[in-house]
Amino acid sequence: MPTSPLQIPDFRLYWLARFFAVLATMGMVVIIGYQVYDTARADYGMSIREASLMLGLLGAVQFVPLALLTPVAGWTADRFERRTVARCANAVDMLVALTLGLVTYADILTLPLLFTLAALHGVARVFVGPSMSAIAPNIVPPELLPKAIALSSIAWQSASVAGPALGGFLYAVGAPLPYWAATGLMGCAILLLTPVRRIMPPPMTGHPHPIRQMIEGLSYVRRRRFLLGAITLDLFAVLLGGATAMLPVFARDILHVGTEGLGLMRGAPAIGAALVAGIFAFRPLHNNVGIKMLWSVAAFGALTVAFGLSSNFLLSLFILALLGAADMLSVYVRSSLVQLHTPDMMRGRVSAVSGLAISASNELGELQSGLAAALLGPVGAVVAGGAAAIGIAGAWSYLFPELRRAKTFDPPPEVLAQAVEQEKPA
Repeated sequence: MPTSPLQIPDFRLYWLARFFAVLATMGMVVIIGYQVYDTARADYGMSIREASLMLGLLGAVQFVPLALLTPVAGWTADRFERRTVARCANAVDMLVALTLGLVTYADILTLPLLFTLAALHGVARVFVGPSMSAIAPNIVPPELLPKAIALSSIAWQSASVAGPALGGFLYAVGAPLPYWAATGLMGCAILLLTPVRRIMPPPMTGHPHPIRQMIEGLSYVRRRRFLLGAITLDLFAVLLGGATAMLPVFARDILHVGTEGLGLMRGAPAIGAALVAGIFAFRPLHNNVGIKMLWSVAAFGALTVAFGLSSNFLLSLFILALLGAADMLSVYVRSSLVQLHTPDMMRGRVSAVSGLAISASNELGELQSGLAAALLGPVGAVVAGGAAAIGIAGAWSYLFPELRRAKTFDPPPEVLAQAVEQEKPA
């Protein structure tokens, strides 16, 4: 038996594919946000508050397709070969990156065009998430899954460090370059997934109609308070406390550091997160995992308040790195618990629900931040959001006591029984 997921060839290919895909995506996202804000200010003559609202609308147009297509994406990951679904979704995202590069090169950017391409990017990502998340549990033994999640988080977070910084510096050299790089990286991700063994999900049980099967994923989460609490904790904490949407405002008009500084600020949280994920990959948590997750969400909110009040660029980078470390602890525990508390036949649909919560917290969080910034200013919006995240951590510890009581990552008996049943020969 392997002692590390990296000893498994399929996992190594999966890890690299995830790294390249996230590297491309994060480079795209940071530049799209900056182009929306800069176009609103320079070409449309908007004020700081009006342009900040455009960043909020950018989050909204990416969330709408996610909200509509998440049940379909989860059902697809539980119905079709998961590796193929992931490759097709990455191919669509590659075409979006190519188109963004072409329109940037031709200097024909407008806000409606940027919003449309951002929405198409959201469509692609909603199918990538459930299919990629459901692959890992099928290529590593269950006892190695927490380590695999930590290593997968290293791929995500290290790419989240390099992607924004790379995108910012490439944009400073030539505006279309980040999109050309994203196109090539997504092509590499598709090629790396090709040799991975086929991941066919187990047969679906329950109602045979596809629509009912999609709804079963939502019903499964709703009926299990533990899963519901873990998923919604991240949803509301990041929805209210996320400062990412306001980073272009801080880079351009508060800290005055331009796209290069924006890339560093977008990458700083991922540095802290990658360090924490690296520790967990070799020394995973074993005890009191639930209460540690709740405290990490409270720390995330407090650090968000500190970032909003900072007027020093280096101090802001340090705070963002600590913020990323706190967020990684929460993500690591939540991802491990959700995956290990879900039977394989439901993993695609439950991952889609979890992905919808993450996307809602990110994209709707951008809308909330934009609206709050229009009313309170960017600094006031960030500070108020961080304080709200602290309140969410306290409220969830009492609304969902199951989270406080989670001592280990061990799956519940019913999930173990379903796993044994699936292993029986037909």
